[in-house]
Amino acid sequence: MERVTKMVSERPVVIFSKSSCCMCHTIKTLFNDFGVNPAVHELDEIPRGREIEQALSRLGCSPTVPAVFIGGELVGGTNEVMSLHINRSLIPMLKRVGAIWV
Repeated sequence: MERVTKMVSERPVVIFSKSSCCMCHTIKTLFNDFGVNPAVHELDEIPRGREIEQALSRLGCSPTVPAVFIGGELVGGTNEVMSLHINRSLIPMLKRVGAIWV
């Protein structure tokens, strides 16, 4: 859990992902299209990725990927991020944490 906390403090937007997950790809593309440069951690490609995935599960991420943190806070997965986007809340949130400036 401590490791996840440290990782999510690295950047304004942090995404935990798996390289083979199509929904993860969709979320990463969405943020990149906004001009956000998130820290992306591919859990199937990094050491101790399984431990991190278990910690995300304990935090309430279900499914565990994609797990999006904005400003150090867990936003959630695909459904939550897309809901924020549809409600026009995502961009103001990204501006607030300094992930985008426009």
